[in-house]
Amino acid sequence: MFSIIQAAGWPIWPLIACSILALALIIERFVSLKTAKIAPPNLLDEVLSVSRTAVPAPDVVTQLAMNSALGEVLASGFRALNSNPRCSPEDLRATMEGTGRMVAHRLERYLSALATIASAAPLMGLFGTVVGMIEIFGSQTPTGGATGGNPAQLAHGISVALYNTAFGLIVAIPSLIFWRYFRARIDAYLLTLELASERLVRHLNTLRR
Repeated sequence: MFSIIQAAGWPIWPLIACSILALALIIERFVSLKTAKIAPPNLLDEVLSVSRTAVPAPDVVTQLAMNSALGEVLASGFRALNSNPRCSPEDLRATMEGTGRMVAHRLERYLSALATIASAAPLMGLFGTVVGMIEIFGSQTPTGGATGGNPAQLAHGISVALYNTAFGLIVAIPSLIFWRYFRARIDAYLLTLELASERLVRHLNTLRR
């Protein structure tokens, strides 16, 4: 592996840094976007069961907010109702939507960095290719013949060009795949949070009648 890095020359080092950063972001997102941390499957049913007859006490609402992202959104509805029992359904919905936007911003953290790496890695590989081509042309004789040039410099230029192109694609392709995967996963979570919020609003309106 070290021999490949040597053959690729100095332009590959930024790509290695990007690959390490992309791997760290992918691992972090896998850990942070677990279903248990975002939208536990049975949480909404449990919340509706607990609030069947009355709005839960503030300490129960605090525990709910600490449970998950979905719990945080649902807890904002209960808090709005506790602070103003006569709040309109529109105000209740707006409060939960505001909390949902904050949760969405948190879920999308680091995705822009991963998308930037996916876009920039091929360009960085292309830059390494250009550097390699410059070394190839630098190995030519003044008359333009390759046979009279420096064979070692010619071989090194070809290595720099090919290795950087390949490594740029190796970094960019997985980064793009995981960015799209996380994007779709977050969109599914946000849809779940939106539907759960709407269901809780209807439940609370029925409870107050």
